[in-house]
Amino acid sequence: MAAVTRTVMPHRSRRASAILVALVVAAATTTSATLLHAPAAGAAAPAATSETERIVPVVDDPTPRLPVTVESADDRTITVTDVSRVVSLNGSLSEVLFALGLGDRLVGRDVTTTFDEAKRVPVVTRAHDVSAESVLSRRPTLVLAQVGNGPPAAFEQLRASGVPVLVFEEPESIQGIGAREMAVATALGVPDAGVALRARTRAELRTVQQRIPKGVDKPKVAFLYMRGQAGVYLIGGKGSGADSMIEAAGGIDAGSKMGLTKSFTPITSEALVAAAPDIILMTTTGLASVGGIDGLVEIPGIAQTPAGINRRIVTQEDGLLFSFGSRTPEAVAALIRGFHRSPRSQA
Repeated sequence: MAAVTRTVMPHRSRRASAILVALVVAAATTTSATLLHAPAAGAAAPAATSETERIVPVVDDPTPRLPVTVESADDRTITVTDVSRVVSLNGSLSEVLFALGLGDRLVGRDVTTTFDEAKRVPVVTRAHDVSAESVLSRRPTLVLAQVGNGPPAAFEQLRASGVPVLVFEEPESIQGIGAREMAVATALGVPDAGVALRARTRAELRTVQQRIPKGVDKPKVAFLYMRGQAGVYLIGGKGSGADSMIEAAGGIDAGSKMGLTKSFTPITSEALVAAAPDIILMTTTGLASVGGIDGLVEIPGIAQTPAGINRRIVTQEDGLLFSFGSRTPEAVAALIRGFHRSPRSQA
């Protein structure tokens, strides 16, 4: 008899929705941006926190117990009968697949699946858009997706072809990782591996968090989401996802601390000065989009913040910072290294 897992999943990612709304607002403003002044001789460089380690399966080659019937985030009931050829349309889902010991089943991936073990797997998206033709060319027996993947027409085509498409909710914080790992494991017919992975991830998080210095003031960290070519400059607040990572690494989210009520808010010089971050956290692509440090130094207000004065910029690869998956302990460990070093030791 099929195992049934019922999980309440939102139709749209709250974080994706928040960013979309903020992008629309930002596009309607005249706020310009670029950060700090060009680095002076000997000034500290951004602390890059994108080191990656090999994903170690929690179980070697587990045997899926199928069929399994689960509830998808798109209000469909999906019965999984075959996981021999899986296409994953989200990097975090791909991480969990490998961590469960089923990485050899991955036959197609999206652009957010960037870790080394998956690099030889063909990409089936055009930028972030799913190509139904590319997915179907991989002859999948199951497609794993996340709320916010699209376009809808591509998913309609996939379903019309008879391929099961299972959509998962997006974790909004570190607290959601265990549920995600269990949901994926259960859907793939390896719940025991899911239990082991959940326990391992929690243990790894506890271990890395022991590296947070005791008896010192927590640094105030502002997450800045930037897409310079598009003129998008946002500061994260409560519910951004970055706030959870900042707090897990022993920092204080500057946006939340200053009372921002939205996940993402268009940046103004006044907001930056009010946030007064000790450290600025960005994704690697976000920093690159504004011309690196040389471009980053010119956003109004940045040079007046402690982070700007001391040039304390921490970056992390996009897919790692927001993965909320099996690599999150690694991401938190890297942030701890970036947050809790002296301002002049970042070079």
